[in-house]
Amino acid sequence: MKHFIFNVSTLFLLALIPITTQGQDPGMEEALKDLFSEILSTRNDEVRMRINDSIILLIEKYTASEVIFKHRFENLRYLGQILSPDSKLKIITWNLIMTDGSNKYYCYLVRKRDKGEANEILKLTGENSDDAPRTDITYSAGNWYGALYYAIQPFRKGRVTYYAVLGLDFGSLQISRKIIDIIGFSEEGSLILGKDCFHKDGSTILREVFEYYADGIMTLRFKDKKTIVFDHLAPISSGQKYNPEYYGTEFSFDAYVLKKGSWNFELNYDFKAGK
Repeated sequence: MKHFIFNVSTLFLLALIPITTQGQDPGMEEALKDLFSEILSTRNDEVRMRINDSIILLIEKYTASEVIFKHRFENLRYLGQILSPDSKLKIITWNLIMTDGSNKYYCYLVRKRDKGEANEILKLTGENSDDAPRTDITYSAGNWYGALYYAIQPFRKGRVTYYAVLGLDFGSLQISRKIIDIIGFSEEGSLILGKDCFHKDGSTILREVFEYYADGIMTLRFKDKKTIVFDHLAPISSGQKYNPEYYGTEFSFDAYVLKKGSWNFELNYDFKAGK
């Protein structure tokens, strides 16, 4: 394994790694792979942060390149890369786990602009929290809650295009979370996270947040363009209704189904019937 000395000279050398017009240069992918490996091999938080600074440098170079919407790293286990089906939004995320178990999240959103205009790049940073993201407020790039996004689907509400995203948050040592959120943009181009388009049990919320015990596994995925399917969560121990660290999956599914720009909750979703 290569070992890097992280100083000004190293950062300068990393900045010289080229991105070819075909996006096939192996130098950046190998450098990122080595950097993520270096993070895993050290127990020193200060060293981890310095290595992560080098990852940030490379990702910023990559997101600003002309190939960002055409290229994908094929062998980077710890880097999330999702491209919207309309090829207008790309999201890159990763997390940095510290020795005390806390998590720092990093996210780059690249928004394709009109031909001849530079792409818009938004950088988000967040940290895990014992408190779940709220479902009654919008967030912005400045107060992002932090998550690893792994799926995206555009949809329209009226004449405006929004993006539904699915994310994972390691909330604490006791709780994991999965999130359905909505990405939108103001007329000035500012990022808006959350939209009042989720209808559940007679209420309207801006995002959906699921909490369950940290070692559990919950399925949350797009079944198709208009259906988000997920495991039904329930307490795994009697009397623990209000303690999400005791929640796990049952042998049933629920769903959000898109209709006229709104995501409507359906309990006990029937895969075979499609409803």
